[in-house]
Amino acid sequence: MMEVKDSNGTLLNEGDSVSIIKDLKVKGSSSVIKRGTIVKNIRLTDSEEEIEGKVEKSMMVLKACFVKKA
Repeated sequence: MMEVKDSNGTLLNEGDSVSIIKDLKVKGSSSVIKRGTIVKNIRLTDSEEEIEGKVEKSMMVLKACFVKKA
């Protein structure tokens, strides 16, 4: 089984809430996800470095190293 860990090494599970630890530019867009943004009900992907979550009404894939468990 794959283990997905946040920036602090805490294990992440399906349905967890995480918070963004630094401002992130959105690829292919001029928008930025601000530090401190909460992403609720995350989903794990096939990669242990990435999670999926709804940010500002759209699904995005986020690198696990830029989030911490809320």
